[in-house]
Amino acid sequence: MLENAFLIPFYPLFAFVIIVFFTRWKEKLSSYLSIGMILIGLVHSIGVLIQMIARHGEPLEMSIPFINLPELQLELGTWIDPLTAVMLVVVAVVSSCVQIYSLGYMHGDPRWSRYFSYLSLFTFSMLGLVIANNFFMIFIFWELVGLTSYLLIGFWFEKKSASDAGKKAFITTRIGDLGFIVGLLMLGLYAGTFNYQEVFGIVKSGTLSPAILATAGIFIFCGAVGKSAQFPLHVWLPDAMEGPTPVSALIHAATMVAAGVYLVARAMPLFSASATASMVVAIIGLITSFMAATIALTQFDIKRVLAYSTVSQLGYMIMALGLYGVDTYHHHHSPGFYAGTFHLMTHAFFKALLFLGAGSVIHAVHSNDIRDMGGLYGKMKITAITFVVASLSIAGIFPLSGFWSKDEIVAATSGHPIFMFFTLAIAFMTAFYMFRLCFLTFTGKPRDQHKFDHAHESPKSMTVPLMVLGFLSVFAGWVGLPWLSHGFSSFVFHGEAYHAHANYLLMLISTVVAVSGIGLAYAMYYKKAISPDTIVAKFKPIYTLLYNKYYFDELYEAAVIQPLMGFSRVLWWFDANIVDGLVNLTGWLTVKWADIKMWFDKWVVDGAVNGIGYVCMFFSWLFRYIQSGSFQFYALVVILAAIEILMFRVSLLTFYILLAGVIIMALLRLALKNNRSGRMKAEPNIEA
Repeated sequence: MLENAFLIPFYPLFAFVIIVFFTRWKEKLSSYLSIGMILIGLVHSIGVLIQMIARHGEPLEMSIPFINLPELQLELGTWIDPLTAVMLVVVAVVSSCVQIYSLGYMHGDPRWSRYFSYLSLFTFSMLGLVIANNFFMIFIFWELVGLTSYLLIGFWFEKKSASDAGKKAFITTRIGDLGFIVGLLMLGLYAGTFNYQEVFGIVKSGTLSPAILATAGIFIFCGAVGKSAQFPLHVWLPDAMEGPTPVSALIHAATMVAAGVYLVARAMPLFSASATASMVVAIIGLITSFMAATIALTQFDIKRVLAYSTVSQLGYMIMALGLYGVDTYHHHHSPGFYAGTFHLMTHAFFKALLFLGAGSVIHAVHSNDIRDMGGLYGKMKITAITFVVASLSIAGIFPLSGFWSKDEIVAATSGHPIFMFFTLAIAFMTAFYMFRLCFLTFTGKPRDQHKFDHAHESPKSMTVPLMVLGFLSVFAGWVGLPWLSHGFSSFVFHGEAYHAHANYLLMLISTVVAVSGIGLAYAMYYKKAISPDTIVAKFKPIYTLLYNKYYFDELYEAAVIQPLMGFSRVLWWFDANIVDGLVNLTGWLTVKWADIKMWFDKWVVDGAVNGIGYVCMFFSWLFRYIQSGSFQFYALVVILAAIEILMFRVSLLTFYILLAGVIIMALLRLALKNNRSGRMKAEPNIEA
């Protein structure tokens, strides 16, 4: 199976092609084909993971030449190492659950087959990105992930909000991708290759200057900033909820946003060679995580709360990876890489569960606003229980999956006090806003009786994936137990010196922080011992700032979008009035010049030709009548002509007089001839 790992992305690609060209009108067949192919890919991925464990994480690379240039070689290939094997399973598991869940959630949608074809293409893109062995391939699949996310976010394009969200995501991520391209070009220019191992070998050799390493690393990180919704390009992800909820689960858990974190993890040898680039990564991650957590405290849209939760957790991962780079540069052991990649895995499971659980609630009450909910536990027990399990996991409660990965992120900040303080503050806020969401949704009295009366548990096609993900949210993190000598840490760190160790003090601190957040939410939204309205009134300016998301959308609207729109209008005016004006003037002058040429040709050139012809016709007509056939007349003409020639030599005036006389005589001759001819024709009529 390991040698055939390159086939894994082609399973969903096969489903996409068959659906598009053959089964698009057969809805059930399309969905079953899509699900069947990703399940085959899941089985294959698990086989790859098992074989990778059996060979103790020894990487396997396969490649074929693609383009050979004098200074650069491009290839197509796969790189299978422990990180690749883990990500293949994560993507396949989440995609399988999402597609099975979609059978119930998307029931009755008129574009059913198109939806499943897009999901298959999306999964193919992410799987291809994961197994790529070079930056050239990763960029190809990177852009394909962006395209398919645009198609899925704007799937319900009849809604303006959905189409706008799709465009916002596409354009915002393109900004980051521009930096990514610059970074790749720098690698190609200075390293002469895009192959991971060759690039990292050159980086470790010390032949590249620190400035080049820092610049290339920061530019490549720009791509991750866009894809993983990091500050300041975080604004697209909360709006991406306009797509179908299963799509949100796939984007937020295992595909698009995970791609940015995966890129940073995959390029870690490059970042760890530059303390500057690594510190930029860590600071951006911390700012993003803290900012998103504070925004999530004030939101009432269930999917928007989860969206900002995703942004915050992604910031956690990015921060941990950045701190690993800083510590490694200074030759300090750090759990940052292990923590970031481990949290990427556990987060995929509980975040997919949270979004699918939110979709189940929305499917039941037909509303995203948690102020319309309440008391749903009695109506939706499976959804409620699995949602609470996922909330406990993301809050970092022992012994769920999130506890182990979050604990390692806290451990990664142990040498950086400022980072540790904000990390614990973020953990507190995470626990608080997640259980604020749980209590407002599932407990208390119904706040909208009509919606409550019509609420019901989702069908099995939706609840079974919830239970599967609930199981993984509890137990998946156990692979990283510090007491396992060959656990997740030693597995993903093939060839590295780091091994996870239990830090009971940090475990206790992070647990107390999480429980405190849950306790505050319990007091405010379950027991009603603390009034949220009172706190809001007391901190109204801060609440308004957070509720309006730090006014980033308004800031970008005023500082970027409107100036660009104004500039585009100026360009439009210049194009319409100056460029088009010059073009139209040139056309008008050309037409007028053509008219003049046509008039000259018709009346001067053709006129001269036709005039000569008419003159010749006139004289031929005139001389026809002079040809009388009388010898005496011809003799007279010859004599007169001789006299004319003589007179022309003697006197010009006499010549003209005689010429006029000859013409008059010829005309008289013509008149007499015509008169005689007319009488001869009239005589028979007279006699009659």
